[in-house]
Amino acid sequence: MEVTAPIETLEFQSEARQLLQLMIHSIYSNKDTFLRELVSNASDALDKLRLESYRDKDLEADTGDLHIAIETDPEARTLTVRDNGIGMTREEVVALIGTIAKSGTADFLTKLKEAKDAAASQDLIGQFGVGFYASFMVADKVTLVTRRAGTAEGVRWESTGEGTYTIQPVEDAPQGTAVTLHLKPEDTEDHLYDYTSAAKIREIVKRYSDFITWPIRMKGEGEEAETVNSMKALWARSSSEVTEDEYHEFYKHVSHDWQDPLETIRLQAEGTFEYQALLFLPSHAPMDLFLRERKRGVQLYVKRVFIMDDCESLVPEYLRFVKGVVDAQDLSLNVSREILQQDRQIQLIRRRLVKKVLSTVKTMMTADAEKYATFWREFGRAVKEGLLDDFENREAILEISSFASTHDAEKPTSLRDYVSRMKDGQEHIYYMTGESRSAIENSPHMEAFRAKGYEVLVLTDPIDEMWVDAVPGFDGKQFQSIAKGQVDLESEEDKKATEVAREQQNKDFESLLTWMGTALGESVKEVRLSSRLTTSPACIVGDTHDLTPTLEKMYRAMGQELPPIKRILELNPDHGLVTGLREAHAARPDEEGLAETAELLYGMALLAEGGELADPSRFIKLLAGRLEKTL
Repeated sequence: MEVTAPIETLEFQSEARQLLQLMIHSIYSNKDTFLRELVSNASDALDKLRLESYRDKDLEADTGDLHIAIETDPEARTLTVRDNGIGMTREEVVALIGTIAKSGTADFLTKLKEAKDAAASQDLIGQFGVGFYASFMVADKVTLVTRRAGTAEGVRWESTGEGTYTIQPVEDAPQGTAVTLHLKPEDTEDHLYDYTSAAKIREIVKRYSDFITWPIRMKGEGEEAETVNSMKALWARSSSEVTEDEYHEFYKHVSHDWQDPLETIRLQAEGTFEYQALLFLPSHAPMDLFLRERKRGVQLYVKRVFIMDDCESLVPEYLRFVKGVVDAQDLSLNVSREILQQDRQIQLIRRRLVKKVLSTVKTMMTADAEKYATFWREFGRAVKEGLLDDFENREAILEISSFASTHDAEKPTSLRDYVSRMKDGQEHIYYMTGESRSAIENSPHMEAFRAKGYEVLVLTDPIDEMWVDAVPGFDGKQFQSIAKGQVDLESEEDKKATEVAREQQNKDFESLLTWMGTALGESVKEVRLSSRLTTSPACIVGDTHDLTPTLEKMYRAMGQELPPIKRILELNPDHGLVTGLREAHAARPDEEGLAETAELLYGMALLAEGGELADPSRFIKLLAGRLEKTL
């Protein structure tokens, strides 16, 4: 192979350098998986070449015998994985290998450094899906020679993983990519085996890559190349023929995850249009689940021909964590992402996939509570996004959702279980949104509900602020915020018994409420008596259809202009501070200090719900003055 230009030495991007060091000194015990990653990359390259040759008839590429070859040299202690797929240009080599162009890298590295034990580190390495870098677990030098199909010049890349790599153009490089590992010495205690052993390589290929749809060839006894994988597409085989291990390895191939999936879902449709689907629910959320630039979707095949990765048209945004393959029989091989968005068959497949995923999770709830708890912990926040835009499946999403509640401090509840525990005569599903469980549990709004034994959902995810306003109810019961509107927890009998006393109370406080409404007019829209307080003097509530303070803050942070939203101050008519203020106002209506007391009462109510004072220094000054007078 002739070198046509001098060698250039470049530095890895800092995150890539750190990741390489982690792989070189990896504590990941199953080092065999490096080969799965290299074979998986080679398979992707072959898929991409076949697809590109369908789409570009003028592409000068040899597609006659697409395959993966594995070569070992025990004397030189090298292992080479070679494909004649799409290949890479110099720019692609630098972009794909010299840089980690994957979102969440910095977070990943930070968390990995914080991980105190081997198991946690393995989990994180698995979450990131490091692919090519896994080579450095078993090799102290890696050489890559590649030429992109349709181009004349190849490129040679080499690195010991120490922070730099060399790159140079080469002539007469074959089409595709060859990765040669200069292997570390065998060390079985460190799970580092002899990867020049043909028997060992065959064992690894059979275990991890048997389903790869391209032939994987190795030289056999008589020096003739033999295909060592079965090449049977898993989704096309009957489920009785496929072992759980095979499903798990296939999942790792399509997801680049190093952990087993939580659940495997198979789907087959025959009739008007035929397709097969093999989907997986991961056992943990990917690092980029909530990042805007993440990729989502499943792999799309047409009659076993790979069409595209990350087919977004088949999976809604809120199920973006679902991985797998859909193989449709009747689509064009030349289909584009734009056409897919409009395609009726794709829309019907998508509807079936969504319903199947949701029904699988519902079955999991009753059949395997522990597995369901893992699913909801990892993906619940994303699934709840569907309540905002998937109207067709809203009820099904509510059925599989779980929420923290006051019923149990540790265990979340389903809405079905909440409804089964509702009190006689209770018409609403009560909830409160907030930043944390402790903030909600200590809120004055909870007092009457706690005293009367009503269960309240404790909603602390940002998405909760949005869906509770969009979703009217569940199972005929409406959702009701305990921090909005009027709360009425009294039975009809109780109301009748207290009617006279309540009317008298309203008369007694009428003057105070009117005066305070005027005194605090810039901050509140109304001052009224409360039926939700038992121990606090006051609380602030929103009108039934007003935005919550958290939602208001979120919109303003996104740059949306909103008019000021005034809320309602509710007073506890049985609290000594409130009755004392009423008596003082009746006796000395013009006393200047009473307005300051009203202001302090409002400020205290604002702080009690975790709100922010408009003028903290004024509040402190008033409070200090009052405290001083008590000494």
